[in-house]
Amino acid sequence: MRQIFVTTCLGVAAMFAVNAQANDELIKLSGDAKQWVLPTGDYANTRYSKLDKINAGNVSKLQVAWTFSTGVLRGHEGAPLVVGDVMYVHGPFPNPVFALDLAHDGKILWKYEPKQDPDVIPVMCCDTVNRGLAYADGKIFLHQADTTLVALDAKTGQVVWQKKNGDPKKGETGTSAPMVIKDKVLVGISGGEFGVQCHVTAYDLKSGNQVWRAYSEGPDNQILVDPQKTTSLGQPVGADSSIKTWQGDQWKIGGGCTWGWISYDPALNLFYYGSGNPSTWNPKQRPGDNKWSMTIWARNPDNGMAKWVYQMTPHDEWDYDGVNEMILADQQIGGATRKTLVHFDRNGLAYTMDRDNGELLVAAKYDPKVNWTSGVDMTKGSPTYGRPKVIPEYSTEHNGEDKNSKNICPAALGSKDEQPAAFSPQTGLFYVPTNHVCMDYEPFRVSYTAGQPYVGATLAMYPPQGETNMGNFIAWDAKAGKIVWSNKEQFSVWSGALATAGGVVFYGTLEGYLKAVDAKTGKELYKFKTPSGIIGNVMTYEHGGKQYVAVLSGVGGWAGIGLAAGLTDPKAGLGAVGGYAGLKQYTSLGGQLTVFTLP
Repeated sequence: MRQIFVTTCLGVAAMFAVNAQANDELIKLSGDAKQWVLPTGDYANTRYSKLDKINAGNVSKLQVAWTFSTGVLRGHEGAPLVVGDVMYVHGPFPNPVFALDLAHDGKILWKYEPKQDPDVIPVMCCDTVNRGLAYADGKIFLHQADTTLVALDAKTGQVVWQKKNGDPKKGETGTSAPMVIKDKVLVGISGGEFGVQCHVTAYDLKSGNQVWRAYSEGPDNQILVDPQKTTSLGQPVGADSSIKTWQGDQWKIGGGCTWGWISYDPALNLFYYGSGNPSTWNPKQRPGDNKWSMTIWARNPDNGMAKWVYQMTPHDEWDYDGVNEMILADQQIGGATRKTLVHFDRNGLAYTMDRDNGELLVAAKYDPKVNWTSGVDMTKGSPTYGRPKVIPEYSTEHNGEDKNSKNICPAALGSKDEQPAAFSPQTGLFYVPTNHVCMDYEPFRVSYTAGQPYVGATLAMYPPQGETNMGNFIAWDAKAGKIVWSNKEQFSVWSGALATAGGVVFYGTLEGYLKAVDAKTGKELYKFKTPSGIIGNVMTYEHGGKQYVAVLSGVGGWAGIGLAAGLTDPKAGLGAVGGYAGLKQYTSLGGQLTVFTLP
């Protein structure tokens, strides 16, 4: 008995050692501003760098240091990683991965290119994008389009293990960047437009074995909530909180996909992410709140159990996916320092919440043209507390099936899509790439067939009435819920932002410009046109005593799907082809990493 006890204790001790080791390594590495080891820059998703050799005083002198072609001509989202002297670059389908030696002129150390069935391409909703890689424990992690999660040896590129995370024949695909937390690799799933019951899954870092899976909708044991302990706006969610809000078994094809970004608070041991739109896009076919689609989740990474949830858009009628990043930043609110979470939702509302208990602190429009709602009911104790107040004129269900609801702002791609914002502790401001786009939305009845589109709506997109710009890049005060400054852009800003200690904020444009602006004023300090439209996320690192800024260019994604896939029907791409038809006059297909530095 004593031997069994000792052996068990040793096993538990070893497990916690691995647990701590993997997490400690990433926390330490991510604290080194010279490297970029997480797909989000840091666990808090701030995309802020302490590097300041490139600053507001000299950024105008930036020059191209070197470039690298991925060899793929589709939308390039995400950003490379830099671990030590090696940069890891990824691409869209077929998802090549390159290891480049920064100490030897970017020499290719190895290349991994998986063999995937091209039949996965038609079930990828909005281009064949991939949002990036993860690193931990000497491995590089890639979530392939066919949902294979693969662990590669960081030194050789050899496959260490691989696991299938979904089934493309059902419409499940992989586009998101994995996130390593402790001894687990966390990854979501795409497929909301195909009626997938979506989930977040944890895999063991060493073996690849599945540890737990948490669905967005379904019975409590599938969504991993405790009816009495899991709360929403401070109240227990209660038993069957999800399935009570769906008609019959429709939750089984309910969507709520999880292809966005993951953040993590080590002190609270909670990770955060958003779930997407319910299926179908025709709200008439799915009565109820459709929980827990369109929801901010706070979960324990050890077992996946949810501590709190908050549904931003109950019974979504506009495809306002809730997958955008959760930025963790401590802020002074009401005379006290609050551990806040800031989220810029597709629905056009920016939320500031207490990330420990899910208390709603601020909910405000971050684009002045948002018109589907007059705002969120902030009256505690009200039966509609925390719910947006829908204006009937812009309700696609109120107007009925086969009726075209016009001039809804924002469009389905939201006031911001997955393109991540940044936060600067220097200014206390959030820097947000936005879409300034409205739509006509006509829902129609659709039937479900596994592996076939399950959309049920036709869209048209265009700038707000009387305006021509389709994008703004803004600075946001999350404590007050207001815009501090705003720069107009001709097209949506579909690039992730980067804030630095040099007082500079970087972002890219759909025409292909890398831009640098003053963090305090928004004044443009530098721009350079790369070979293709930028939908990648700007990152920075230091090597050999010099600071570098890098970004992937390669037009595509939802906004650029017309160019990426050669589509011409204005209604194709769920309305994006017509909305962004003018983009072809400014850029063309490409797939290149461009790296900048000072002379």
